[in-house]
Amino acid sequence: MLLTILLQAAAGGAGLAKLGAGLGAGLAVIGAGLGIGRIGGSAMDGIARQPEAGSDIRLSMIIAAALVEGAALFAIVVCGFIL
Repeated sequence: MLLTILLQAAAGGAGLAKLGAGLGAGLAVIGAGLGIGRIGGSAMDGIARQPEAGSDIRLSMIIAAALVEGAALFAIVVCGFIL
């Protein structure tokens, strides 16, 4: 099934670029979601272990999540240019 879809997209020429852009954007969103989830989980674990360092951990978590989200946004914009 997937092979037939890929072959039909390859026959169109420009369709393959759109397929790649869609897959790239999807992978960027999934990767960003997983990364931010791991950051949040690790931050909560760190705050649970050392409550006195909560504000420092929270600040680092927000900065790291913003960097991951910025990279994902950049990837989506690049995939949008392909379309």
